[in-house]
Amino acid sequence: MSSSGADPGDLDDAESIARSVTRPEWFSVIFDRHAAHIHRYLTRRIGPSAAEDMLGETFLIAFRKRDGYDTERRDARPWLYGIATNLVAQRRREEVKELKLREALGPPAHQEGHAERVAEQVTAEAMGKLLDSALAELADGDRDALTLFAGEGLSYEEVASALGIPLGTVRSRLNRARRKVREVLGRTDITTSKEISTHG
Repeated sequence: MSSSGADPGDLDDAESIARSVTRPEWFSVIFDRHAAHIHRYLTRRIGPSAAEDMLGETFLIAFRKRDGYDTERRDARPWLYGIATNLVAQRRREEVKELKLREALGPPAHQEGHAERVAEQVTAEAMGKLLDSALAELADGDRDALTLFAGEGLSYEEVASALGIPLGTVRSRLNRARRKVREVLGRTDITTSKEISTHG
């Protein structure tokens, strides 16, 4: 344990969070250490503009829940990923409702030239769109696990910690996600080489 006069930057996440319960300013070190990673994750999930707002919301929730943080978890990043993932899921549910409404209403009647504009964009964006489509078809839990593992570089254990699920569930979700992505992309799984190099 560090001395009471220690600088917040010298402490690990667990101790910084524990001390922030009585000295709230100490929580700022958690933001400084992890905000860039959480922002990158959110940008990948919901885009850059929405990520800014959700980043603040993620850390606000974390700050409010800091007195219940499990200090056995020395690294707070999986905990923060878990909070961010829950917020993304909440947003996704709202977007699904909006999408269903738009589909029910149909496109505007006069959209001449729209097909041509879309066709021009397809070539450059084909793979990205296809991958987005593949991810969109995944169950929420499978998508969360795949994004944290392949996109954020978390280990199986860290994904389990972030999502609050058993290690075996992480493995099964990743297997399902890979299989589905392969089906949609029709090519070699993009995460296989990472798993081999990271997890043997």
